[in-house]
Amino acid sequence: MSGITQIDEPQNVAGPRAPVYRAGSYADIALIHTKLHEAIATSPYYSDEFKSYEMARLTREHLASLIDADPYHVLIMLSDGKPGGFMISGPELGTLWLYWSYVFPENRRSSLGISAMRAFIKHWDNGRFHKIATYTKHGNEAAAAIMGRMGFEHIATLNNHIFGEDYLLYERPLTKLVPGYDRGTPGGLLRKLQRKVKLALQK
Repeated sequence: MSGITQIDEPQNVAGPRAPVYRAGSYADIALIHTKLHEAIATSPYYSDEFKSYEMARLTREHLASLIDADPYHVLIMLSDGKPGGFMISGPELGTLWLYWSYVFPENRRSSLGISAMRAFIKHWDNGRFHKIATYTKHGNEAAAAIMGRMGFEHIATLNNHIFGEDYLLYERPLTKLVPGYDRGTPGGLLRKLQRKVKLALQK
């Protein structure tokens, strides 16, 4: 995922700083896929129909395609050097969409979510996109608080937007400098087969 500004979190005053995130890899897909479905299934904000749709859409192959486009589209939050959450994103029509952000339950009382969001923004403010966009729902006050703190603006409430439910659109501007637009991973049967082989080798 191109040029990167690393954001670190101190473990102690005198000691070295530990990274709070890294790029995803094929070796991470099994864990992230499991935890992603956990995030979807346990969320109190989404309908059963939406959950079913998301679980069917966000397959291991889909995560692999995002990693092929740029490994930082599957950003791994780190807690003591181990995966503690994730942020999944992708390019759509020139905009960087943040699809899902999830802190594993055992890390909920830490500052990992804030640190990772700050790192995500710093990393992606690399000239490739005009803005970050994401959806949330009424009642998800924790997400709204983090986004407000990180410079996102509630642009609109989209009524009856997805499966008849209202969604809140949040956006944060970035500085686009690179000509052209990121179109993600090129498709084609050969690339799909290559991904399937690489995934099979991880088992």
